[in-house]
Parts: sequence; structure tokens; C-alpha cells
Amino acid sequence: MEHTVYLGLGSNQGNRMEKLDQACQKINKLIGPIVRQSAYYDTEPWGFQSENTFLNAVVCCHTTLSPRQLLRATQRIERQLGRSQKTGPGGIYHDRPIDIDILLYDDLHVDEPDLIIPHPRMFIRSFVMEPLREIYPGGDI
Repeated sequence: MEHTVYLGLGSNQGNRMEKLDQACQKINKLIGPIVRQSAYYDTEPWGFQSENTFLNAVVCCHTTLSPRQLLRATQRIERQLGRSQKTGPGGIYHDRPIDIDILLYDDLHVDEPDLIIPHPRMFIRSFVMEPLREIYPGGDI
């Protein structure tokens, strides 16, 4: 069965545009075809201080993966693109070459210790909501 998922992408280390482009290529290969993609947004870090701004985007893709398989695939892509850890010591955010968050998976709600869908903080993050509204059908979430 095919599912519609929305993924939030971000990078603030190295060639940010190249990292997002590489992430999209890997999403197409490992997760499923990207059917819509937002523009890239240059944004300030959220939840920590850094001199490096982020480049953010949201993609919509179709997948046959389960939510748990999708999580593993996004984490694999992050590792392949140079991400070694999700957060720094004490759960603090930090600079990263790539970040991929599962925002939406059909109309599914998941609440597990390491997987929450819809993403629990997406509605308070303009760097997620602006690109999501750009590609979400009707723009109304």
C-alpha cells in the first residue's frame, strides 16, 4: 500500500544546498518518489545558538514503508550524509550537515518514545510550516 509522507529537511553545515539535493536523491531511492518539493528557505537556528544559518525545505513523497521503516530510512540517509548524532550532550540541538524529520504520514498518529507523528513541534516552527504550506494541498494544515 502506498502512503503519502511529508519530510522536513534542514542543513547548516558545509554546502547546505548540496546536502539538501543529496538528501532528496536518497529519499527518491530509499523511501519513494518525491512528488512535491518546496523552495529552499534560509532560516536562523531554532533551539540553540550558532553562527550558521539553516537551509530548510519540505518534500512530499509516496512510500510503501511503514512508519518505523521510514524512520530507519531517514536516519540511514542522515548517517550517509555525515550526521553522527541526533542531538548533542543533554539533548541540546547543534549544527548538523543534514536533518530529516517525519512531519506527516497520511492521517496517522503515532506516539512512541522515539517516533511521534505528526511531528510534535512542527506547528511552532515557521521554518517547517512555511515550506509545508507551500506544497500541502490547499495550503491549509
